[in-house]
Formats: sequence, structure tokens, C-alpha cells
Amino acid sequence: MNLDPTWLFLSLLPSGVGFVLLVYGKKQGRWPQAVTGLLFMVYPYFATTVVMLVAIGLILAGSLWFALRLGW
Repeated sequence: MNLDPTWLFLSLLPSGVGFVLLVYGKKQGRWPQAVTGLLFMVYPYFATTVVMLVAIGLILAGSLWFALRLGW
């Protein structure tokens, strides 16, 4: 378990964004947002460093943006 204060603080951000995306996706029936929100809430448990936390977050956000640009 990583108790680095920077990592702990930064892990709250994607989890909060993920919760909002999940609720929005479920209410509106928008599955890309709901799935990405769930992934945003779960991945901080598996990211062990700050760099990995930020990199995976950027990849997930870019994937959502790309999926929405394709019309999903």
C-alpha cells in the first residue's frame, strides 16, 4: 500500500471524476461515459506511482474523447 501524500491526493481526483461520469452515464444512458467513469474509479487502486496515475488518467480521458468523436 502506497502512503505517499501526493499519490493519495492525486488519487482522489480521478475517483471523483469517475463517480461523476458514472452517475451521468447511467442517468443519460451514455455507456462510454459510464464505463470510463467506472475505470476512473477503479484504476487508482492499481497505479502504484504518481507518474503511472497521471499517465493512465490521460489515456482514459483521451480514449473517452476519441470514442465520443467517433459518435458513440
